[in-house]
Amino acid sequence: MFAFPSFFRAGLLVLACLALSGPARATGAAPALKISYSLATLSEAQGLEYSQADIWERIRAGFNLPESDPRLTRVHEQWYGKNPRHLERAIQRSRLYLFHIVEEVEKRGMPMEIALLPMIESAFNPQALSPMKASGIWQFIPSTGRIYGLEQNAWYDGRRDVLKATHAALDYLQTLHRMFGDWELALAAYNCGEGCVARALGRGHGKAYAGLRLPNETRNYVPKLVAVRNVIQDPGRFGVSLHPIADEAYFMQVTLDHPMTAQKAAKLAEMNLDEFLALNPAFQRRVIYADSQSTLLLPVDRVEAFQFNASRQEEHKRLQTYQARRGESVGSIAQRFGVSLDWMKEHNPIKLHGSKLASAQTLVVPSAGKPESRLASAESTPSRAQQARTPAKPLMRTHTVRKGDTLSRVARHYNVKVADIRRWNENAEPLMPGSTLEIPAQPS
Repeated sequence: MFAFPSFFRAGLLVLACLALSGPARATGAAPALKISYSLATLSEAQGLEYSQADIWERIRAGFNLPESDPRLTRVHEQWYGKNPRHLERAIQRSRLYLFHIVEEVEKRGMPMEIALLPMIESAFNPQALSPMKASGIWQFIPSTGRIYGLEQNAWYDGRRDVLKATHAALDYLQTLHRMFGDWELALAAYNCGEGCVARALGRGHGKAYAGLRLPNETRNYVPKLVAVRNVIQDPGRFGVSLHPIADEAYFMQVTLDHPMTAQKAAKLAEMNLDEFLALNPAFQRRVIYADSQSTLLLPVDRVEAFQFNASRQEEHKRLQTYQARRGESVGSIAQRFGVSLDWMKEHNPIKLHGSKLASAQTLVVPSAGKPESRLASAESTPSRAQQARTPAKPLMRTHTVRKGDTLSRVARHYNVKVADIRRWNENAEPLMPGSTLEIPAQPS
């Protein structure tokens, strides 16, 4: 188990790499999970208060785009004012991704309006697909996605990967800014392409965005973004409900060394499948596996549950990869691993020639047999004798549960591990306002 340092600073970037180790190292024991963390610098200790910075304040502080076309900006402001639910739904979806995007935009010194660009591109819908086949919250078309390193295959579409697509989109925008020397022109080129903007500049109507002859959608693109900026700046004026979002990491990155279905991963993390898929929309077949991508994102407060449950997962119930040969019978493979042909087709992008594989490919199949017995090491799961030892009860403090408390928040508050709270409190989950928890005075 693990413990976070007490209190994240506003702007803490949490990227945790959690790897499931390979074969079990202790006789009959499930493999241990190894966790490492890379945390950004923390601010000074913030006492024992629960108050958290609101990311909207951080976003507003970074606004920097001019309002070069007030007339069009007013048009879009009026539309958002008449349709507040459209923006509110996008804002609700953004809660999962916004901290990470703000961190990246701020790190690169870009205008903070760019963190709001998915509002107008996709309404922060990671499954959004345009008629031009643009996909993901940043709406990359296939060719541009490949240019900026977003892999696209039958297993995985990097354009829908929250981390990689954000990195690619900001790279692309910075390239466009270096090309045109102006953020409005860079944004216009992001919408219609650099050739489109270059041709508009070549027509001799000046170099200002507002004066260029551009396609209608591109002509409205920047004013629409500025309108969203203005709504975020003063939501009450437009009748938009803008609820606070904590200025802290929402998710961690978890790395697996074997395939896993999305349904299984969500179950191990004790979370809703739809919420899991919202963080991990890039996997085409709901199977977390690709030659170049075997990571997933989990909410910060779900990582420990995932660790706890995955460490107890029986190895013979896991998935593994199988290197199938061209011409091999899929039915025979299915029979060998004790699954149906339909199961094979559901979990694998199979290309058939008749009933046989049209080409050699990697398939996902259930693990066969039981875990092998191996000698224990210093990193292995503790022996039964060790697990049976009951530690002496330490000096305790009492915490009264309040509305909005989570185990991870309470653990951060007292600088202890979530596991410490679970160990000494049978009522640790679910937390009920008004109930009390015993908190060790010193972390274990």
